[in-house]
Amino acid sequence: MLLALPAFAADLAVLQNGFSIRHERRESLGDITRLYLDATSQSGYIDVPTGQIASIEHDDSPPPPPAQPAASQLAATQPAVPQGATIQDFVYAASQKHGVDADLIQSVIRAESGFNPKAVSRKGARGLMQLMPSTASKLGVTDSMDPAANVEGGTHYLRELLARYNNDLVKALAAYNAGPERVEQYKGVPPYRETYAYISRIIADFNRKKLAQFAANAQAATTPRAAKPKASHTASASDSSTTADAQPAASN
Repeated sequence: MLLALPAFAADLAVLQNGFSIRHERRESLGDITRLYLDATSQSGYIDVPTGQIASIEHDDSPPPPPAQPAASQLAATQPAVPQGATIQDFVYAASQKHGVDADLIQSVIRAESGFNPKAVSRKGARGLMQLMPSTASKLGVTDSMDPAANVEGGTHYLRELLARYNNDLVKALAAYNAGPERVEQYKGVPPYRETYAYISRIIADFNRKKLAQFAANAQAATTPRAAKPKASHTASASDSSTTADAQPAASN
């Protein structure tokens, strides 16, 4: 099989969800395919469930040069807020508006700020999705510490990057982390260890969520439905489900 053999030319692993991952070589590890982001012995890599790879396509764009020293790490100045439906609601609203998978948005938020709406990096990025002041201004976000505005602006920006790089998730995330100018400069993922780690962390988290969903759906499809008992009385107010029962489970 093609996926079982190492590949030394630049290829794109096209995933079932429509995203693609550019890699220099790959190898099969059981049910996992390891995608190496460059051809060096110290290459960063991303482990992807083999079943999630729809196809492998050749990529003619030149690879990034060898890795350079790491860029600065983000610094959160406040403790993370507890998980709650409020941030989840903002995520779902932004997902519906911009057509970006809600699970991907949450994976970006987790990597950027750990769901801390007051996080500030040493470079000045702010809020849940760590918007730089110049980026926030272009997106019309006047208060990056406002969770709703931050998630709306960050998702808008992520959608723009996905469109700019033809839905190539790796390039879009690289641009979100290091800036589009660096992706253009290196014709792909810039050679920063921080950026490699950032991309790997988000895709791994995103894939975990999707695998859990697929497993739950598969189990539901194979579980026999119990026969519904015949109603013996007219439903009353006491028969209705509670508000708590109807609430979606928080995934943060």
